[in-house]
Amino acid sequence: MTETTAPATTTAPAATGISLGANQYGKAGVRLVHVDRSTPRHVLTDLTVTSMLRGDFEDCYRTGDNARVIATDTQKNTVYAFAKKHGVAGPEQFLGLLADHFMGQGSWLTGGRWEAEAHGWERIEVDGAGHDHAFVRTGPEVRTAAVTVQDGERHVVGGIKDLVVLKSTGSEFHGFPRDAYTTLPETTDRILATEVTARWRFRDPEADPDATFAAVRALLLETFAATHSLSLQQSLFAIGEAVLGARPELAEIRMVMPNKHHYLVDLSPFELGNDNEVFVAGDRPYGLMQAAVVRDGEPEAPAAWEWLGGFC
Repeated sequence: MTETTAPATTTAPAATGISLGANQYGKAGVRLVHVDRSTPRHVLTDLTVTSMLRGDFEDCYRTGDNARVIATDTQKNTVYAFAKKHGVAGPEQFLGLLADHFMGQGSWLTGGRWEAEAHGWERIEVDGAGHDHAFVRTGPEVRTAAVTVQDGERHVVGGIKDLVVLKSTGSEFHGFPRDAYTTLPETTDRILATEVTARWRFRDPEADPDATFAAVRALLLETFAATHSLSLQQSLFAIGEAVLGARPELAEIRMVMPNKHHYLVDLSPFELGNDNEVFVAGDRPYGLMQAAVVRDGEPEAPAAWEWLGGFC
């Protein structure tokens, strides 16, 4: 029998003038459903969790040395084990526990980000009361949370996405520059609709994230409805201003708002008028507004937003 030997591995010499830049790795999309059975009235929590680690991984990237690489499968298993050991009181609280754990796993770890999307469920009503252990999925809006550790500091960001809102009037758009390529007519009465993605950064580490989420969501909806809008940008800033004015625990709020266009249908071929009654909902292209509304004098925290989808 002929003996075979594994081929020798070689490491290419490091190229001069080329360095490893910012990097992170981890396990994304960990689906976690937790049922609190401590009382007959069960509490259901449904999260999609992402764990990302940052640190000195130079050898891994350059030579394939995995001595400092906590496997992404280990990170996934930790999510499930911590749900059993500690429960899931809320997404920010749960992510904080994961951050504390992983930051103690090696001196080479310098930071990380732990994110969660909380999928809503509400109790099914039976005879006018919420059932103890039967639920119906809500949506499509999703609560979001992120805990980032970087340079010895912790940043907590709450949020919401896929929140679709519409005003059938109370919105105008006019007074914009016109040139040879402008065809959009001015209007003093239009449908204004958007799908809100918002994230807010906490300045108070002792704040209650659940109470803040409920309050910000309510303020967002109320302000969108009550603001007579001359542009989607104006509505965006009005929401941010209302949120920061009412919630001192927050340093800033960032929002992404696509304009979900609704175009008036031309019914003249059918000898019919159309007094802002019949529209076609446009898909693409669409206007896109992105802005941060910040509290004056508040220190910036770029690490809280780096690689946070849509908010870089």
